Amino acid sequence: MLVAYPPDPAGQRKLADSTWVDLIDPTSVERATFEDTFGLRVPAQDELGEIEATSRLQVENGALYMTAPLIFASAGEVWMPVPTGFVLAKQVFMTLRSGKSAAFDCAAKDLWNQKFEPSNAFATVLEELVDHLADLLEAAGRDLDDASHLIFQDQKKKLSHETAMLRQLMMRTGRTSERMSRIHYTLVCLDRMAKYTCEHAREWLPLDIAQRLQAVSSDIASLVQFSEGLVSRVQLLQDAATGIINIDQNDVMKVLTIASVVGIPPVLVAGIYGMNFKYMPEYDWTWGYQYAWALIIITALIPLLWFKWKDWI
Repeated sequence: MLVAYPPDPAGQRKLADSTWVDLIDPTSVERATFEDTFGLRVPAQDELGEIEATSRLQVENGALYMTAPLIFASAGEVWMPVPTGFVLAKQVFMTLRSGKSAAFDCAAKDLWNQKFEPSNAFATVLEELVDHLADLLEAAGRDLDDASHLIFQDQKKKLSHETAMLRQLMMRTGRTSERMSRIHYTLVCLDRMAKYTCEHAREWLPLDIAQRLQAVSSDIASLVQFSEGLVSRVQLLQDAATGIINIDQNDVMKVLTIASVVGIPPVLVAGIYGMNFKYMPEYDWTWGYQYAWALIIITALIPLLWFKWKDWI
């Protein structure tokens, strides 16, 4: 789909008069139409996935060719980076993407009250993308707040009842960490684009647009610091959840160990008197049965009292 801005409801404006052309999953005909109209090359799909900085940022015939992996999903959806292309020339700004994005729609609405100039459209799109990523980071921060509240809350139940919940929280924080790493990479790419544009288009880039791009870089720097702080929180929460699970398992092992130690003396007494030899004097005692029971109970209580004295239980 090819969308040209500023829009022309009457359909009388030529494509060459457009200042921002948004290509969404374009067909070969739409690609050729743009290239013939503006004399600029539309990047191939495999070029958008390059990871080298020299491949992501290029200058061809006075136009800036830039790519970045953008996250188009909202907070409740799957966050997958989508390779997106940007071509900024003096006469036109072109975006190439394969998915819908609320940030691009918001940028188009913001431009209604501004000038539909290529550099202005580029700066507006970057600002909206940074705002969108900031919202995603805020959502990730709230998710970690919820996880922190559940992990560090006062345990009203035994820890064994909370193990399943803690495992789910570890998976949840792990997904959040993965999302933040994707956001961090996207922010770094957008920062490179803003700085690259200021450096290589300084001859024809308006001063106010350059200042806006510098402000975008400053915002990205603050978001990067915020994301790094969230990553540290993720590590803390995962370590805390792992430690609590280990405590739970240690408590279970401690109970089993105490039970086995307490049970050894009574089993020994019962084994001695269960040998059923003919000449065992206790068999002839009037109170022999009660004596055996008392001996078993006493030998079980002594280890318990000793564990209690050592404050192990």
